[in-house]
Amino acid sequence: MNLTIGHLYPDLLNLYGDRGNIRCMVKRLNWRGIDANVREFQLHDSIPFQELDIILLGGGSDREQKLVCEELKTIQSDFRQYVEQDGVVIAICGGYQLLGSYYQMGDEKVPGLNLVDLYTTQGEGRLIGNITIQSDLFEMPITGFENHGGRTYIQGNQPLGKVVHGFGNTDDRSYEGVHYRNVIGTYLHGPLLPKNPHLCDYLLQKALERKYGKPISLEPLDDSAEIRANQYAQNRTY
Repeated sequence: MNLTIGHLYPDLLNLYGDRGNIRCMVKRLNWRGIDANVREFQLHDSIPFQELDIILLGGGSDREQKLVCEELKTIQSDFRQYVEQDGVVIAICGGYQLLGSYYQMGDEKVPGLNLVDLYTTQGEGRLIGNITIQSDLFEMPITGFENHGGRTYIQGNQPLGKVVHGFGNTDDRSYEGVHYRNVIGTYLHGPLLPKNPHLCDYLLQKALERKYGKPISLEPLDDSAEIRANQYAQNRTY
């Protein structure tokens, strides 16, 4: 078995070690004897979505998000088809905001990919700090670090999880992220996946099942160190 991971615009969207999410996915596949092929795409590159099994859209500053806006128009249709056919996407912070219809920055409305029914507005002040959320997908909490000025409203979509500590999508500290089909959008940096191997394996399993058209059970790994790190991160937030 093998998976192809597409990393979109890593030169522009790579805040707080988001590239580490790629390394985590590759390692957890390789440790199980599964080959991983990573393909990076820069602005103006043609993106063969039909050849990709997982897509990472990382975080970037407001300036960098604006730089990719025009490019998004050229890939939106193909990207939407990929999502609606259950392609696996992990979108972090700025990438999460780009999933929606727009990001309202004061008087300027920055268009998004319109892949998920959500939108973002610029709030007063930034929401910064360690964060823990509890997702219905897992028993173990998800931990990370958030630093965002945007407030994201996910309409009727399912959130990734309920905020245990931290801010999350908006100032009300209720929910964080979004989960739509096989798309996960979140404000959690850190990088996210090395701190949360359960979430990483969830993405890998969904991608393998989609590619091979059958249920897949991933071989368990010794995640004792990762679990201790996750618990330590939880304790730091209380």
